[in-house]
Amino acid sequence: MTVYRTYLETEQWFSLQPAPDERSRPRGVFASGWLVIVGFTLLTLAWVVYHALVQPYWLTQLPDWLKEFIQLLETSAFLTLLAVWSVLGWQNLRPQTPPAPPLPTLDLEHFFTFSPGEFERYVAGLFQRKGYVVKRRGRTGDMGVDLELLAPGNRKAIVQCKRYQNTVGAELVRELYGTLMHEKALHAFLITTAEISTAAREWAQGKPITLIDGVTLLEIAAALQGGEE
Repeated sequence: MTVYRTYLETEQWFSLQPAPDERSRPRGVFASGWLVIVGFTLLTLAWVVYHALVQPYWLTQLPDWLKEFIQLLETSAFLTLLAVWSVLGWQNLRPQTPPAPPLPTLDLEHFFTFSPGEFERYVAGLFQRKGYVVKRRGRTGDMGVDLELLAPGNRKAIVQCKRYQNTVGAELVRELYGTLMHEKALHAFLITTAEISTAAREWAQGKPITLIDGVTLLEIAAALQGGEE
């Protein structure tokens, strides 16, 4: 029997809220990694130059097994550096993903001019900006699943996009929870242009479901847009 995780456990994987600006995060680990790589490279090059040009006498006096061990260390160090710098070079030279187009500035009235498909594409764009792999579904027989999300580790979530004007009640949230169970997903989102009733929010509390109303959706979109500037 599949054990479904609670919202508190899955929110670390699935969230539409903007992450803290990476420019404000501590860079000590990143800098330390580069110091280790550069330091190891310089140390290895210094030893190679010393060994090749100086040809120290004391090396010739070492036992054969120790000479072989030193040669093995030299070869291992060279191959390690070759692999590390090759990976770093490939990462810097590979084609970069072009930046996503800027989000349009909208209000709730604009949402109601969208077709259902346009609203789904808009919501899909928000999740793509958060780094999720997004698959549009929304076909007959999909049990109301409009988008499917994949987070790192192939963790799956589902999204229902409701371009409504009337308040969303608890019944719709219960149906979404049933779909979540059927899809064997870890999380579900209900994203709507309307308000969400107190009863619906209370029913979703403690479950792996995120409810986002129209006002919150606009705030999230504005925050994601601001994070790109």
